[in-house]
Formats: sequence, structure tokens, C-alpha cells
Amino acid sequence: MKLFLVRHGQSQWNLENRFTGWKDIDITEKGRAEARQAGIQLRGEEIDVAFTSTLLRAQHTLYIILEECGLTKIPVIRDKALNERSYGDLEGLNKADTAVKYGEEQVHIWRRSFDVAPPGGESLKDTYNRVIPYFKHTILP
Repeated sequence: MKLFLVRHGQSQWNLENRFTGWKDIDITEKGRAEARQAGIQLRGEEIDVAFTSTLLRAQHTLYIILEECGLTKIPVIRDKALNERSYGDLEGLNKADTAVKYGEEQVHIWRRSFDVAPPGGESLKDTYNRVIPYFKHTILP
């Protein structure tokens, strides 16, 4: 058994250097090309089920990959438990502007520390505590 983990292709807000989190922003043309390339690399692999978040960018990336692999009829399970980390009040803000406003060190702490959440959002620990139980109880079996 193999597990393939794929991040979504470039989103519009990735391109604009904005905090995305749970905002439902779609992928760009570059993101679609990245998804096609991932699909090409996965061709021939045995894939019998796919899991994705409820976010459009993840779902569109997955569908392009499955099309490239000729696997559009396999079951696709969508669950909010697989959503990206919530950035709360930072979602939609430009990352560079936010670093100027709050300081680079504070933004680094919000983004990279394990147990400090951005205002109104999730810490990496919160995200871990949401995703890992779903993985263990739903995906792994």
C-alpha cells in the first residue's frame, strides 16, 4: 500500500502573497499546470481512493491529477478535517504588509511556532490535533 500526499497547486492568493487558510480561493493557471505535472508523475500508480479537503484549490488540484491518471471514477472523500490551517484574522492580508504592521518576528511566530495561533486562527498544534485523528481513524484503515 502507498500513500501519496500532494499539496494544491498555486492559488491566486499564493500568487498575491496573501494568507489563505480557510478562504476558498481557487488555483491559478500555474496551479493547474502544477496539478497536471503531478498527475503525469502519478500515472500508472495504483490509486483506489482519494481524500481531499473541502477547499476548491485542493479539490481542483485533485480532479486535474485524477484526469491525468485516468482515474476520474475512483471514490473521492471530502472532509473539513483535511482543510489547511486556519489563519483566522490574518486571512486575506498580504504577508509582507502584515510583517510590517506586527513585526517580522511576530509573524514568524504565528506561522512557524507549534503552539502559538495567529489571532482567531489555529496553531500548528491545533491543526495537528484536527488532522492526525482523521488520518488515523479514516484514511489509515
